[in-house]
This record gives sequence, structure tokens and C-alpha cells, in this order.
Amino acid sequence: MHLSKGQGITTFLVGHVTKSGELAGPRILEHLVDTVLEFEGDKQHGFRLLRSVKNRFGSTDEIAIFQMKENGLDEVPNPSQAFLEERMKEIAGSAIVPGLEGARSFLLEIQALVTSTAFPNPSRRCAGLDANRLGLLLAVLDKRCGYRLHQCDVFVALAGGLKIVEPAIDLGILLAVASSFMNRAIPSDCIVLGEVGLGGEVRGVSRVETRLKEAVHMGFKKCILPKKNLKGLSNKKMELVGVELVDEAIRHLLS
Repeated sequence: MHLSKGQGITTFLVGHVTKSGELAGPRILEHLVDTVLEFEGDKQHGFRLLRSVKNRFGSTDEIAIFQMKENGLDEVPNPSQAFLEERMKEIAGSAIVPGLEGARSFLLEIQALVTSTAFPNPSRRCAGLDANRLGLLLAVLDKRCGYRLHQCDVFVALAGGLKIVEPAIDLGILLAVASSFMNRAIPSDCIVLGEVGLGGEVRGVSRVETRLKEAVHMGFKKCILPKKNLKGLSNKKMELVGVELVDEAIRHLLS
């Protein structure tokens, strides 16, 4: 490291992360280098994300998305289009959410499948999402909205093999689950946005304008979002519907 900095030589150190998601090895390595980059993705899918965890000379809000092809990695210029390319419209259990990674927003599809079970301990499985957060949200849907999910197996996945942990997609997860439970499809031109509290309330989220701009660019016409975020927000190209409760959002889209 002294040689690299003393001679002005650009050096890449390649390591791995532990099961907890932290960089393996002594912590001093992170303090020595100028930039720490994480390269992640599901080996069963072609998409790869390159994100900055530390950047001594710039912002850590940048993210790059690549796709594995025959000749190697190619940049994905329009992630939303790539992630929704195989989406089936007007199908129960599907919801579109505008995710945010760093300074970049892109649309993602959340898929849910709810089936009845004869076993005393129903299954709760998810892919690409926080399992603990999913359990919390399902408890809210059961207790606050009256859906008897304790008698059902629930499977939720983020299509495309990506992983995202963001409270702003909470409402999208619950609406996808409710859609599968009721076997009613969410309108294909609608996106869903909002954090959900334990009382069943829909809380405000950040960077709403950035998310809506991406949705309009992809041709979506309607957005269900927290009522709090409607203040000072104007978008003539999209119908904005503010909600305060999860049950209110379900009635609006699935009744």
C-alpha cells in the first residue's frame, strides 16, 4: 500500500465478504484504501450490481448495473426496462415498485403467491427481500386488515434476482400479497410506493420526484403513494392517489 501511494500506482485489492455482508479481514484495510466497491448479484441471473460503499474523493450514491452476456459484462442503460422485460401484465400477485439505489431509481416487480396450507406452521419464504421485514409486514396485513394469513403459505420474490432492502417498497409487498390472496390483479399501469408502520399506516418516503420521473418515463399512468408525500407534489402526466392506511390502498386497487 505504501508503494502504491508513494509511486502513484493504481492498485486493486480483491476480497470477499462474510455471511453478515461485511468485508472479510482486518478493518484497517477499509481505512487504508480510497474506495471500497461491492460487486453483487445472483449467480442464477444475469444482472450484476456495482456499488460504492466508501469513496474518499466522491459520492457513494452512485451505482452501476451490468448484465452478463456471451462476451462478458455489458452496462444496462435502462434498468427498469430490463427488469420488467418478462413481466406478465394483469396477473394476480404482481406489483410494480420504484426502488432507489443510491441516486438512481428503477422499477422492480414484486411477485407474491399465497396458498392455503394444512400444516400448523405455515411457510414464509422470500427471495431478494429481508425475511424479517416480510414477517413483520405479513403480521400487519393479518392483524390490521383481517387477512387470515396464518392459515396460508406465503412466498414473495423480487423478480430479476436482485436484492433490495428499502422501506419504500413495503406497500408494494403487501399489495402483491393481498392481490394473490384475493386472486385479483393490480392494474398494469399502476405503481405502488410507501413505507408501512405497525399500526397499518402508510408513511412518507424520500425522493418521490425521482421515483415518479422514472415511472412516467416507462409509461405508467397511476401511482398509489403516502398522503404525506402529496404536499407540494404535482405531476400532470400521472394520476397520484394518496392513502393513509394499507386497507385504504387495498380497497382502492383491488375492490
